[in-house]
Amino acid sequence: MFGTVQNSSAAFDVVCMTASLGGVSAYREILAALPDTFPAAVVLVQHRPVREQDGLVGVLQYRSSLPVRLLEDGDRLAAGVVHVVPAGRWAAFTPEGKVSLNVTDGHRSADPMFASAAAAFGPRVLAAVLTGRLEDGSLGVRHIRGAGGRVLAQDITTAEAFGMPSAAMATGCIDFVLPLPVLAHALVSLVMVPGAAGLMRVSLPSWAAVIPPAVTT
Repeated sequence: MFGTVQNSSAAFDVVCMTASLGGVSAYREILAALPDTFPAAVVLVQHRPVREQDGLVGVLQYRSSLPVRLLEDGDRLAAGVVHVVPAGRWAAFTPEGKVSLNVTDGHRSADPMFASAAAAFGPRVLAAVLTGRLEDGSLGVRHIRGAGGRVLAQDITTAEAFGMPSAAMATGCIDFVLPLPVLAHALVSLVMVPGAAGLMRVSLPSWAAVIPPAVTT
């Protein structure tokens, strides 16, 4: 594993999350719940227009006790840091945690990022599909579960748009479907509480266990 991210006390080295409509509010609530001792690298991707000045990092920093940084091509993931994927890009990873940024085709940025994270980090990656329209993330969660990772989804009662979480749930690859406040605390428990990651693992149905080809855009 890679030295900047690996932490022997944590169940997961990397937490990858995706959101679209309503995602800024959802991310702010989740980051507010993560303690400054959170040991995993966090990677956030959100569907948003490409602008000269990307204000998402500043908005998220206001609520986060962890440092929040905009990813650049060639960066390396760091434990205890929130990494924001630039608008119009998706992030690919090496097993050493090095990042390369790629141009998205439309709004499909989570699927290839999740697939890359699964290939790079295997069972050491935890993913979450939050509020959003369309179905980005639904292919990627199959890669995460196929590699031994875990996946959470935001439930309809707290999601501004339910397309992305419902598409992910339809794959049969979601471990927990949780209201946003509970989901935020579940991330902390799964990563930081010894033994928590081994609880209530959902067995994949046979039709979900067939992992699709790697997603590219």
